[in-house]
Amino acid sequence: MKPIRNDGRVWLRVAAITGLAVLLASALTVLGSRYTNIPIAITGAVVQQNDDPRKQAPIADVEVRVESGKAGPAATSNAAGYFRLVLPPELRNGETIALQFRRSGYEPFDLKTVAGDDLHVIHMEPLPENVQPPPNRPEVVIANTLVRYSTETRAEVNIGTAIKTFEVQNTGDIPCPSHSPCSPDGNWKAAIGSASLDAGPGNVFENARVSCIAGPCPFTRIESDGFSRGGRNISVSVRDWSDTTTFLLEAEVFGQQVSDIVRQSYPAILGRTFDFSLPASAEGPSLEAELSGDQITFPLGPIPNLSWAACIVTVAKDRSKSYRCELKPGFKFQ
Repeated sequence: MKPIRNDGRVWLRVAAITGLAVLLASALTVLGSRYTNIPIAITGAVVQQNDDPRKQAPIADVEVRVESGKAGPAATSNAAGYFRLVLPPELRNGETIALQFRRSGYEPFDLKTVAGDDLHVIHMEPLPENVQPPPNRPEVVIANTLVRYSTETRAEVNIGTAIKTFEVQNTGDIPCPSHSPCSPDGNWKAAIGSASLDAGPGNVFENARVSCIAGPCPFTRIESDGFSRGGRNISVSVRDWSDTTTFLLEAEVFGQQVSDIVRQSYPAILGRTFDFSLPASAEGPSLEAELSGDQITFPLGPIPNLSWAACIVTVAKDRSKSYRCELKPGFKFQ
């Protein structure tokens, strides 16, 4: 039996493997610690409390924060009522937390929940109106509310027909020399004539055509077609291998006609709120409404300033606008 030698290389390998294992374990511990320390976000939407789902309008500008003895992170709901509150780092997934929802004009709302990725829908109760119209001034009745705006439209209009005649001058029955255009079979001397038309700025040609109107037309052919596809500029070349021929180039001219079209729509009225939207192309938007029987037009600027309603405007990625308005105290819908 051979004696076992104490090989230093074996111990070096064992030490290296052990060191790598320790480093790997440390890395996994750090990564696990970082993963568990990822902040938790509470997301949800805030709407008005109402038994009718159609009247649960989103509430904007609601302040959301974690109930604590010190000031912490807060979030604010947007025009769609959406909020996202990032919790303090010391709070862990699964812990019980208390959230506060506050906005003027609404009853305070407190919620106890568990920190996690659940979606929350918060229903806030509107406060009774503090401002009442004087006894000798009844509420103003709003009726026949209408949204009006204009859009620019473009249409192609036939503004005329362009005509041009041109000749292809040639003498027939002459054998084709090597340096001249020839007939398709190469036997007879030929000539090539061309013509072009310009429709002018902003105009285009459509339904362009070329026809032979005089001379030995059977001995001709269109050499290049720069007209059948239309456009602002059209052209044509013709090969003639007999006597002189005459051609007619004609096309219909179309121009862009710009006009404004007035459009109107009706807002969706639910309780004391009403909603409507405008396309990105809308110009000069306004609201028309009857106030106590008088028809009045109210222009809608970038920030609507109505004497009888408070509005919030949301602009989408396609630049369309959504309006959500609520009647002010002293006004009511018919």
